Amino acid sequence: QVQLVESGGGLVQAGGSLRLSCAASGSILRINVMGWYRQAPGKQRELVATINNGGSTNYANSVKGRFTISRDNAKNTVYLQMNSLKPEETAVYYCKHRTLLPPFYDYWGQGTQVTVSS
Repeated sequence: QVQLVESGGGLVQAGGSLRLSCAASGSILRINVMGWYRQAPGKQRELVATINNGGSTNYANSVKGRFTISRDNAKNTVYLQMNSLKPEETAVYYCKHRTLLPPFYDYWGQGTQVTVSS
């Protein structure tokens, strides 16, 4: 079992920045992928960015060049630096931990609200 706790969400003006954190605890496997997803009201949850245990990253095209995902393995924490935020990116942002070894399982955090005004 893995527990994930997100923090860092809040209200920001368009063009501003936020830094989200996701602290993981529990039975964490070294071979894993951590990711950030977001879900706006009335819309499906979508991928924002992922990072694996080796540091390889993947970004949604809509955030490429503006967002940066990183991780601190010593702290079991993953971060999402969000720059030049747009109003349409208002959503609940969720952290996910995916194990890459059997039994394979996804763990989700509770989400943190990000609201971009104007």
